[in-house]
Amino acid sequence: MDWFYAIIYGIVEGITEFLPISSTGHLILTGHLMGVPWSKEVKDTFEVVIQGGAILAVLAYYWRDFLKIRHIATDRSQQRLWTGVVIACIPAVVLGLLFGSQIKELLFRPSVVAWALIVGGVLIWLIESRRVQPQVHDIEQISAPKALMIGAAQCLALLWPGFSRSASSILGGMLLGLDRPTATRFSFYLGVPTLGGAALLDFLKSRELLGQIGLLNVLLGAGVSFVVAYAAIGWLLRFVSSHDFKPFAIYRVVVGALILVLIAAGVIGNGSLA
Repeated sequence: MDWFYAIIYGIVEGITEFLPISSTGHLILTGHLMGVPWSKEVKDTFEVVIQGGAILAVLAYYWRDFLKIRHIATDRSQQRLWTGVVIACIPAVVLGLLFGSQIKELLFRPSVVAWALIVGGVLIWLIESRRVQPQVHDIEQISAPKALMIGAAQCLALLWPGFSRSASSILGGMLLGLDRPTATRFSFYLGVPTLGGAALLDFLKSRELLGQIGLLNVLLGAGVSFVVAYAAIGWLLRFVSSHDFKPFAIYRVVVGALILVLIAAGVIGNGSLA
């Protein structure tokens, strides 16, 4: 059954990684509902490593844009863009290195994730209701200070598991004057070093754990994640071009409430997942 679990995990990861609905929350719910027999260590490592498939989907979707980086020595717009991406990564890298293990130990539990989904949903609704006139319509126009503040907003997902990295970075961008498509696209770009680095580090540190379920199953999960995430990226970009994020706000509150109900009913335990 390991191959079946790998496929389902890949589908859930691919759909939820870049949508503002928290891949962490959905993977927790998926693992518990399927009764995956893997140890917590194996599940945690597998979930992080298959993020690599979602990251490859971003590289594939924007391959023409990423190729432009070869002109960074002479192209001012490329310099501004990638300087902003690097700067935005700094808060998460620092926070993860200093407090990552403590956050996992203390906060990585279903009830915390459920409340993060609910509170994040409410914040999405409130931010969308403010109707702020966007001033930035291209990721190459994002200034270094704005990039740093978006990176700081992204840290909310590290401090509060289940809040969603994409939600925190997109909402941070919108509050700073980015329009929805620009904030969404910058979140995709920002995910490449942030999630890619985490996936690679986890694989190198814990690859022996993945041997318990087989390399082919890991590749299967990452491959499914790649295909589904590629489709999800295209869909989300089309969606935000003409819709706001309020449907995601409603969805988050419903899923968060469902997790709390399942915890109360004893279907999902509320112990640490780290």
